[in-house]
Amino acid sequence: MIDIGVNLFSSQFDGEHNQLLLEAYQAGVRGLLITGTTVANSQQAQSYCQQRDEERTPNTTACFATAGVHPHHAQEITEHWLQDLAQLAKQPQVVAMGEMGLDYFRNFSNPSSQKRCFAAQVALAAECQLPLFVHDRDASTDTLQILQQQLLGAGRSDLSCVVIHCFTGTAAALQGYLEAGCYIGITGWVSDQKRGQALRELIPKIPLSRLLIETDAPYLRPQNAPAPQDKKHKRRNTPALLPYVASSLASLLEISEAQVQQHSSDNAKRLFNLPASALAAAQPGAS
Repeated sequence: MIDIGVNLFSSQFDGEHNQLLLEAYQAGVRGLLITGTTVANSQQAQSYCQQRDEERTPNTTACFATAGVHPHHAQEITEHWLQDLAQLAKQPQVVAMGEMGLDYFRNFSNPSSQKRCFAAQVALAAECQLPLFVHDRDASTDTLQILQQQLLGAGRSDLSCVVIHCFTGTAAALQGYLEAGCYIGITGWVSDQKRGQALRELIPKIPLSRLLIETDAPYLRPQNAPAPQDKKHKRRNTPALLPYVASSLASLLEISEAQVQQHSSDNAKRLFNLPASALAAAQPGAS
C-alpha cells in the first residue's frame, strides 16, 4: 500500500517518526508521501526523505515529499516563497507540489489571498511538470476553475496530474473532478457512518483507476480501527492504520481489500512517478 498523505511533522508525532514508519511497514505500507504545508515544513519533509534515502536499508517504508503552501497559510507567505518552492521541486525526493488549494470552510486566510497563492503554485507545478496535491473544502467551483485556467492554459489536455486529497465534497464536485481527469484521495472519513455518510454514498461513483488512499495522519483516525491502548492518543491517526481505509472502501465497492490496495498503489505509482528502485527496497527480502 501507498499512503499519499501523512503530516509526519505534526507536533503530535514529535520524536516518533522512525517508530511510526516501522509500524507502517509492519502494517503493509510500502511507501508514503510526507505532506508539505508551508515552505519550512516542505523543506523539513524533503530533508528527512533525503536522509532516509542516504541511510536506506531493506524492509523499510519508502518516503517521498510534497512541497507547497496550504490555503490556511496563504497570508503568511514571504517575499521569496515561490522561488523556495521551485528549488525544492528540483530535489528527487519531492514528487508533487502541494498541499495547495482553497478552504472556504475555515478561511484562516482570506479567499483572495488563497486564490492568488493557489494559482501561483498551480502555475509552478505546470512549469516544473510535477503532479499537484490539492486541498478543497467548500470551494470546488473555484478550485476546479483555477486548475483548469492554469493547467489547460499551460498546454495540459486534462487534469490527470491532480489528486483532490481528502475528498469530502458533493456529488457535483466529484463529477466535475472526475470529468476533468483528477484522481480522488480518500481518508478514514469514509469509515465514519454518521459524519461520512454522504461520502460513503459517493464511493461507488469513483472509478478504481482514479482512486487513491491516505491517512492524512494524525487527523481523521478511521472509525473501524481498534481503540489504541494509550488513551492519550485515542483520536490520533497513524500511517499504520491505512489498511482500515482500504477495508472501508472494499466494503462499499464490494471488492476485496487486496484489490483496493493494488489499484490505489498502482495509481499512486503512476501519478507521482514513484521510483521503482525506492519501492523495491521496501519489499520483504529486498537487498
